[in-house]
Amino acid sequence: MLALHGWLDNAASFFRIAPHFNHCHLVAVDMAGHGQTDHRIGSSSYHCFDDIRDIFCIADSLGWKQFALLGHSRGAIIGALAAGTFPERITHLGLIEGVLVEATDPEKSPQQLASAIKGLDYQANKSLTIYPDIKTAIKARERGMFPLSHDAAKSITERGLKKIEGGFCWSSDPRLLAPTPVKLTHQQFTSFINNISAPCELVMGKKGLQESYSAYLDEVASYPFIKTHMLEGGHHLHMEDDAEEVARIFQRFFV
Repeated sequence: MLALHGWLDNAASFFRIAPHFNHCHLVAVDMAGHGQTDHRIGSSSYHCFDDIRDIFCIADSLGWKQFALLGHSRGAIIGALAAGTFPERITHLGLIEGVLVEATDPEKSPQQLASAIKGLDYQANKSLTIYPDIKTAIKARERGMFPLSHDAAKSITERGLKKIEGGFCWSSDPRLLAPTPVKLTHQQFTSFINNISAPCELVMGKKGLQESYSAYLDEVASYPFIKTHMLEGGHHLHMEDDAEEVARIFQRFFV
């Protein structure tokens, strides 16, 4: 089973649930530009299609002709698209707080590309945020877009920092903060999702995406083959108090 973390997280995001999967070969990776993985070469942006190719390259290097995917947030979206691209290779698809993309109107494609180019230029000239010590960086991660407990933030931060002159900075590629150059339309996304043949289960938190995007579950319901579980936690519920329940759900699913 290959585990895919979320945007600006890293493989350490699975530290709470990984021990529950001793019945299978679980590999949690730092996706390109995250954690301790190298940044992509050149000045190009990060696009999920490149990550999808990475998934199958990793599986090939491990000798996996077929395998299961477990993804969180951006990793869940990438996992779903991967399962729709090569459905014959994915045996199970487990999703945590993510499956839907932010679809675009085709007429807005020029503006989207322009935004991405401007974003890349901005990140290329932006000064790095430097933290004097790891403790300060952990506190900053606790207060992110989706707040984290101290233990969860500590795990993510310790794997996601690098030592530089004057302190520490994030090891993730700043280009990840730039908008994507191309977005899928709703019709394109639906084509990928409807091409999935693997059983699929989604775990959501009441204080996660559903709280910010009230129509999220209604949209998910339009894909009836996705079985949804609603728990009490937030966006990173697999790292917090709900971690054991998340693990139990997927233990049963991945058998």
